[in-house]
Amino acid sequence: QVQLVESGGGLVQAGGSLRLSCAASGGTFRSSGVAWFRQSPGQDRELVAAMSWSGGGTAYARSVEGRFTISRDNAKNTAYLQMNRVKPEDTAIYYCAVGSGNGVDAAVVQYEYWGQGTQVTVSS
Repeated sequence: QVQLVESGGGLVQAGGSLRLSCAASGGTFRSSGVAWFRQSPGQDRELVAAMSWSGGGTAYARSVEGRFTISRDNAKNTAYLQMNRVKPEDTAIYYCAVGSGNGVDAAVVQYEYWGQGTQVTVSS
């Protein structure tokens, strides 16, 4: 069982930066893939970025590639999402998730544990 707590969300102006954190406790965070998803009202939950257990593999949504960076510190059981040059369309609830495997996965169903989410609002 892995418990996940996201933090770092908030209100930011377009073009600004924000850093989300995901603190994990219990379970096998260090040997599992991790990802950030987001969901806007009326929309499906979508992958933002994913990283393998070692950090050696990553994947990004096309809409955030070059602006967002996923990272992890296994010694601290924490994952991060650095968001740069944010846009109003990045507004959503952002969720951290830990996978049942150790690789990079894009599908929601591959993730077993989820945080409660943190709201990110980008003003124009």
